[in-house]
Amino acid sequence: MSRKKSVFESNAFYTVLAIAAGFVIGAVFLQVAGISPVIAYGKLLNSVFSKPKYLVWTLIYASPLIFTGLSVAFSFRTGVFNIGAEGQYVVGALAACSIGILLKLPVWIHIPLCILAAAAAGAVWSLLVGLLKVKRGIHEVLSFIMFNWIAFYLSNYVVNLKAIHSENGGEATRDIQETARILFPESLRDLLGCSSANWGFILAVLAAVLIWIVIEKTTLGYKLKAVGFNSNAALYAGINSEHSILTALGISGALAGLGGAVQILGMSGRLSQFAGQEGFGFEGITVALIGASSPIGCIFSGIFYGAMKYGGSKLSIVKAPSEVVDIIMGCVILFIAISGIFRGLFRKLVKKGGK
Repeated sequence: MSRKKSVFESNAFYTVLAIAAGFVIGAVFLQVAGISPVIAYGKLLNSVFSKPKYLVWTLIYASPLIFTGLSVAFSFRTGVFNIGAEGQYVVGALAACSIGILLKLPVWIHIPLCILAAAAAGAVWSLLVGLLKVKRGIHEVLSFIMFNWIAFYLSNYVVNLKAIHSENGGEATRDIQETARILFPESLRDLLGCSSANWGFILAVLAAVLIWIVIEKTTLGYKLKAVGFNSNAALYAGINSEHSILTALGISGALAGLGGAVQILGMSGRLSQFAGQEGFGFEGITVALIGASSPIGCIFSGIFYGAMKYGGSKLSIVKAPSEVVDIIMGCVILFIAISGIFRGLFRKLVKKGGK
């Protein structure tokens, strides 16, 4: 007979606890800086929930984060640490932007082609690291870090090519063709009060559901999880661990590449020259950890992070530093990382209370 789980054994409980702790510590830093936490957090909440268009902006900010979070979560579940989602996101955005600028096609061909190009670019970028791992034994973390920087400089090089560079000056590409945009119809955008409202969030949710089905309901998912749990036992059971690693990294890279696509095709419409890392791939690690590496959890953690990013950008209105959002998110991850300590403490308290 299965034992009923205590609330203290639930991942959701420790996630909520970590978020609460993050806000408390953020409040302490605000107080030390001479800023009222009540005013700052009030502005943060007001900037997300006071108008429908703010909620739409939150979902726009969340869309690429859900994709990169799915990328990292999927690799976690299959025993590979994909710290290269940043590079995969960048090459995905680069592929989608290049196709969106250079080709003139009907909308029903142009959009799918941009999306497929982004997914393929991210998958190939990730598979290159996978091949180095399975063929040469090079640890994926080291390779991914190098590939992140290669993607960074490759993107900056392509942005400045004459064929796609902005004709009006500036350090960015030309705008992509209108037939490559995934924006809502103009009437709906006007109704929502958001000119950048797009299908990115819908695509992210569909991707999360699809990844959940793959992981939990298919033979492929079973094999990938088996390799993640114990590659030696999986090999003994007849599962090709090298093939599984490559499959996992390919899917993971494609998801991150799709994050770059929805950002370009939905919100920005162009690719700018980077002064530093974009950060979406690294923020995807945070989304995956808050979502407990669950595809469905990544939807909610992505929305939370999107709300924090969008609301945090308005904190300057009350003279509060937007960096407080980074402090809060950092503390959330820290407390999730050490949640095992709290689990042990709560177990002891429950045992003592039951005596």
